[in-house]
Amino acid sequence: MASVFSAIGKIFGGNSGGSVLGVDIGTSSAKIVQIRSDKEKSVLETYGEIALGPYKQEDIGRAVKLSPEEMTQALLDLIKEANVTAGAAGISIPFAASLVTILDMPHVTDEQLKRIIPIEARKYVPVPMSEVMLDWFVLPRRDDHQDAFDRVNEESGLRKKGDEVLLAAIHNETLNNYQKVAKAVNLNVNFFEIEIFSATRSSIAHGIEPVLLVDMGATTTKMYIVERGVVRTSHLVSIGSQAMTERLARVMSWSFEKAERAKREWGLEVNNAYSREENEMNEQALLSTLTRIFSEMNRVLLNYGKRYNKNVSKVMLTGGGASLPGLAAVAKEYMKVEVEMARPFDKVEAPAFLDDVLASIGPGFAVAVGVALRSLRQLS
Repeated sequence: MASVFSAIGKIFGGNSGGSVLGVDIGTSSAKIVQIRSDKEKSVLETYGEIALGPYKQEDIGRAVKLSPEEMTQALLDLIKEANVTAGAAGISIPFAASLVTILDMPHVTDEQLKRIIPIEARKYVPVPMSEVMLDWFVLPRRDDHQDAFDRVNEESGLRKKGDEVLLAAIHNETLNNYQKVAKAVNLNVNFFEIEIFSATRSSIAHGIEPVLLVDMGATTTKMYIVERGVVRTSHLVSIGSQAMTERLARVMSWSFEKAERAKREWGLEVNNAYSREENEMNEQALLSTLTRIFSEMNRVLLNYGKRYNKNVSKVMLTGGGASLPGLAAVAKEYMKVEVEMARPFDKVEAPAFLDDVLASIGPGFAVAVGVALRSLRQLS
């Protein structure tokens, strides 16, 4: 079996006074990124990833559901292996364990909004309000653009159009479990953040054009359209990189472990050790899953264009599945817009000799880097 640890980088270590940690616990692996502030720059100190499958006696790459105790042990192992020294941290919350939506609300005072939103949220949250934590904020108006539906009422001075409110809800049980884990590993967690916001922070530059951010996880692929830093819409597809491994294993008559290793090392690229027929079988096995994801991506782009009468400027790929070798070139063939791989480590300072490594693993660390950046900002 391959090592349970991968992508471990000990950069500097030592001083932990101004260091912070970003933690991303997924379904098939957990990732951490430790950074510190130095002369207004974010400096990478260490990072690491650990496979979670073995904690349930499953193969590396398998998605598993860990108990808080098992999650604690995995995180303790990763913290030790990566030589983490920071005590202050932020932890991401999986998109699947949360709800994010935009509400169309009347233009009222903040106090009135506090009373209205919990009532309105009942339409979208499938559990009692007492079981979730709600948070929201009013999306800023686009002062540079005023259409026919957003004119000022001359008598009252108020806009006829209401406000758009971004609503986020997280189940209390999820928060309680993460709090238990944080306490058990002796981390001082300053905040919990839904992964959609973490990935956006580390992957998308400030700009006015909408971008489709695609997070390719082990069992799901999340798609978010982000405009001016605001999440406008989200879409979840119940298929991810684990399905690619399973399909590859069936087509090539391999074990899951061998298929996972081949997927990570060669992906869609030609393997000279294979025959021409084997390379074609490998490619078609992976594409059988990927084309379904690409189809959903194009559908999201089309629906957004119809609803808002505007085009998405590009697609940004993140998540562990986005590190598949050869994916970028293939995605550009199937998509109708520009496609880029996320480079979250570009937002931190690191030794030049790590550039290639950080670029290749970067998409999978988008959430962890995003959480660390916010944690550092709150520390300052």
